[in-house]
Amino acid sequence: MMQPLHEATAYIQQNTDNFAPEFGIILGTGLGALVNEIEVQYSLSYADIPHFPVSTVESHSGRLILGLLAGRRVIVMQGRFHYYEGYSMEQVVFPIRVMRLLGIQKLFVSNAAGGLNPAFNTSELMVITDHINLQPSNPLIGKNIDELGPRFPDMSDVYDEHMVRQAMVIAEDADFDLREGVYVSVPGPMLETPAEYKYLSVIGADAVGMSTVPEVIAARHMGLPVFAVSVITDMCTPDRLKKVKLADILEAAAKAEPRMTMLIRELIRMQ
Repeated sequence: MMQPLHEATAYIQQNTDNFAPEFGIILGTGLGALVNEIEVQYSLSYADIPHFPVSTVESHSGRLILGLLAGRRVIVMQGRFHYYEGYSMEQVVFPIRVMRLLGIQKLFVSNAAGGLNPAFNTSELMVITDHINLQPSNPLIGKNIDELGPRFPDMSDVYDEHMVRQAMVIAEDADFDLREGVYVSVPGPMLETPAEYKYLSVIGADAVGMSTVPEVIAARHMGLPVFAVSVITDMCTPDRLKKVKLADILEAAAKAEPRMTMLIRELIRMQ
C-alpha cells in the first residue's frame, strides 16, 4: 500500500528540486484564487503524478502548486477529490498522505458548504471546530498502514484549537464576522431534501458539505494538526431554502474568497 505513495512522492520531489513544503493547503469549490497570493515555484498537473486521481468537478483546476505564501513554503491542492466522483476513500486522501511524506507539518482545508445554523448568512466564513462523518466509508477501513499512523487514532481534538483562536483574532482585527461550528460531511452529489436538512440540524451540524472529513481523518491519523474553514454558499434553513445551482454556489464563494484568502495567508504567517 505504501509503494504508490512513495512513487508519487518521488515524482514530485524529482520535478520540484526536492522542494520541502511546511504546510499543505486544500482549496475547495470556487476557492482557487489563493493561488494568486503564492509566489509559485512549481506547478504540476494531477494527471502527470503517478497514482494521483484527476479532478472531475467544474471549478477544480487539478493542479498541485508549490511555492511561498507569506514567506512560508506551501503545497496547494488546486482542486480536491470526492467520494461521489467514484473514487475510493483511499484515492480521496491519497494526496494528503503524499503531502505528509513530502514533509508538511500542518494541513489547512477549505470548502463550500450549506448553512444549517439560522444565525449564519450566505458568503460568511465558518471555522470548523468539530465534525460529523456521514460518509458511507472512511479512509482508515482495511489493513492499517502502521507507517502512517495507529490503528485507532484519537479524534477528541480533530481541529487545532490554537489555530482556531488565532483565526478569530485575525478576523476581529480585519473587522469581519467569523463563525464557528460543526461541519457534517455527506456523500452527495445531490443536495439534501428539506427533511434531511432538518435531520442534519437536529443532530448538531451548523454546515453541510460533501468533502473535508475524509481528508481530515487521514491527516489526524498521521498526526497532522488541522485548520479548516467553510464558506457558506447557500442557506438550508426552512425559511431560506431555495433551489441552488452550481453557478450560485460559485458566486457566493467568490464574494467570500478575499476574506478566506486573507485568513489563510495571515494564519500561515503566524505559524
